[in-house]
Amino acid sequence: MNSFILNSKRKRVHRMLWHILFWIIYVFFYAFTPIALGEEDSLIKDLQFVLIQLPLKLLATYTLLYFFIPKFILKKKHTIFFVFIIPLAFIIGLGQRALIGYYLYPIYYPEHLAEYGLIYWPKVFYASVETYSVAAAAATIKLLKQWFNTQQLTNSLKQEKLAAELKFLKAQIHPHFLFNTLNNLYALTLKKSSKAPEVVLKLSELLDYMLYECNESKVALDKEINMLENYIALEKIRYGEELSVKFHVDKEVRNFDISPMLLLPLVENSFKHGVSGEIHEKWIEIKLSASNDTLNFTIENSRDSSIRGKKESYTEGIGLKNVIRKLELVYKNKHQIKIDDKGESFKVSLTIDTKES
Repeated sequence: MNSFILNSKRKRVHRMLWHILFWIIYVFFYAFTPIALGEEDSLIKDLQFVLIQLPLKLLATYTLLYFFIPKFILKKKHTIFFVFIIPLAFIIGLGQRALIGYYLYPIYYPEHLAEYGLIYWPKVFYASVETYSVAAAAATIKLLKQWFNTQQLTNSLKQEKLAAELKFLKAQIHPHFLFNTLNNLYALTLKKSSKAPEVVLKLSELLDYMLYECNESKVALDKEINMLENYIALEKIRYGEELSVKFHVDKEVRNFDISPMLLLPLVENSFKHGVSGEIHEKWIEIKLSASNDTLNFTIENSRDSSIRGKKESYTEGIGLKNVIRKLELVYKNKHQIKIDDKGESFKVSLTIDTKES
C-alpha cells in the first residue's frame, strides 16, 4: 500500500515538473524572441507582455485539458464542445486585450491606445486564437501521450491474453496426451506384458520434457523430434508388428526452433485414426524437411476406405483444433495447414515460416 502511494506521488511530481518545463519553454520562446510582437523589442517589455498574458493562458489551457477534453472531446460530444469553447475563447481574448491595454499600452504604445481605444476587436480575435494555439499545443501533447499509453496497455493486454491462451492450450494438450498414453499402459498391464516397464520409462521422459523443458515460447526442434520418437516408440510397443511407422527427418531440420508441443497432437491424431481395428494395413508416414527458413511437416495415415465423408471426425478432436489455434496465435500469416482426405488415407501438410519478423 505504501509503495502504491509512493509511486502515485512520484507520478504527480513528474507530471508537475513536465508542466513547469512546458511553461518555461513557452515563456523563453516568446520573451527571448521577437515572435510575440513581430519586431525587435527589449527583453523587459517582451517579458512583461508574456507574463501579463500567462494567467489567462493557464486558465485556457487547463480548462481545455481537464474539463473540455475529458467531458466533451473524449466522449465525442463535439457540438457541445464548440458551443462552450467559442464564447470562452472570446471572453479570454477580451480579457487578454483588456489587461494589455490597461497596463502596458499606456507605457509602451500610448499612440495606439489613443487611436484604437482600450479594446480593439481585431486584436481581441488575434488574442483568442493565439491563446488557444498554446492550449491546443498542450492538448496535443496530452492526447498523444494518452494515445501512446493506451497503445502500450492494449499491446500489454494482447500479450497477456496470448500467453494465457497458449497456457490454456498447453494445459489441454497435456491431459489429452496423458489420457491416451495411460490407456495404452493400462491395456499392457491387463495383459501383464513385459513391455509395461519400458512404457513407464518412456512416459516419464515425455513428462519430464513437457513439465520442465517446454515452458519457453520456442524450443529446439531437435527436442521436439526426440519427444515424437519417444511417443512413436510407445505406440509401437502397443501395436507391435501390425503397425508400420516411417519417420523421416532431414538433418538440417534439427537446427530450427519451434513453438513447443505443436507437432505432437498431429501425430496423436494420426495414430487415433490410422490404426483402428477395421483397417487391414495400418501405416503412418511422417516427414520433416526444411527449405531456407521454411519448415515442412507432413503426416499421412491409413484409414478405412469404406467410411466416406468422415473428414469432420478427423478434424473435430481437441488436439487438432488446438494445433490450428496455436498456429493462428504464434505463426499468424506465417503458416499453411492443409488436410486431405485421399480415400484410403488422411494427409496433413503443415508449412511454417520460422524467420523472425
